[in-house]
Amino acid sequence: MFQLGDEVTLYSLVFVLALLGTRSPVWSTVITTSLCLFLAMFRFPLVATSRARQVLHPVTGKVSAVAHRGGGHDAPENTLAAIREASRNGATGVELDLEFSADGIPILMHDETVDRTTNGSGPLSKMSFSELRRLDASAKHRFRSKFVVEKIPTLEEAVKECIKLQLTIYFDVKGHPDEAAAALKDMYKRYPVLYNSSIVCSFEPKVIYRMRQSDPEVLTALTHRQWSLSTLGDGTPRFSSVWKHHWMTVLDILLDWAHHLLLWKLCGVSAFLIQKNFVSQNYVQYWAQRGVEVVAWTINTKVEKEYFQEVLHINYITDSLVEDCEPHY
Repeated sequence: MFQLGDEVTLYSLVFVLALLGTRSPVWSTVITTSLCLFLAMFRFPLVATSRARQVLHPVTGKVSAVAHRGGGHDAPENTLAAIREASRNGATGVELDLEFSADGIPILMHDETVDRTTNGSGPLSKMSFSELRRLDASAKHRFRSKFVVEKIPTLEEAVKECIKLQLTIYFDVKGHPDEAAAALKDMYKRYPVLYNSSIVCSFEPKVIYRMRQSDPEVLTALTHRQWSLSTLGDGTPRFSSVWKHHWMTVLDILLDWAHHLLLWKLCGVSAFLIQKNFVSQNYVQYWAQRGVEVVAWTINTKVEKEYFQEVLHINYITDSLVEDCEPHY
């Protein structure tokens, strides 16, 4: 449920903004009341806390280290080899990116093109699964001689491997809300163990809301990075136009507000995946009071890992289980 402070803040902000826009106390009251009714009618409840704990803390009392893209620094990202390597290196879970081939097959891939990670070139939206299957997903990895000719796996192949290795799965959905919800719903139906060993995550609230519509029993999380609309992951401006940069900064502020006061409640998420630079003890406590867990990304040095394990006591996502490395955003 909303904390009292959340409700007061949310509805006060809506009322003030509506008043500034309409200059009518009556219309401001109508708009604020409509939002209240909308949330009451269409929001999803949180999944039971006991099941959320089971998924997020498979080893009771211990912080979970989750391999980003299967641990892309240690093995070719989003491959079965990465999943196996993550398990060998002590990960309790893996974060995997869900995408689709041109003919609608759910696969593991982070980018919209195959150029960065394979020996192929071109957008996923124009490549069939049979074409993708012929590519070498290890071609550009630093350990390509160790992982020879890794294939791009299907979603189901990855799910079966994770179940076999008893790894928690963080499904990271980049887009395609309807297709992703349908594909994941099918996976949960065919492999019910996923209800207690996986979580669906996305930067896009629509993806999470659609997932909860398809199956309200699925555990979900919103992913967020402050200033994501105006800057890239390394902090450089996303746009060369000063005007556009400032406009996107304003939208970033509104998006951040929406995530923390509205969207999490509407979607009924059990966790909030946040970029590491914005995590503090107060921030963890903020979400704990709302029954939501914080998972930080991407934690890639020994010092950072010790801090998140021993001070903040929260799960973290990492590119490597065995050495320090540069983060992949």
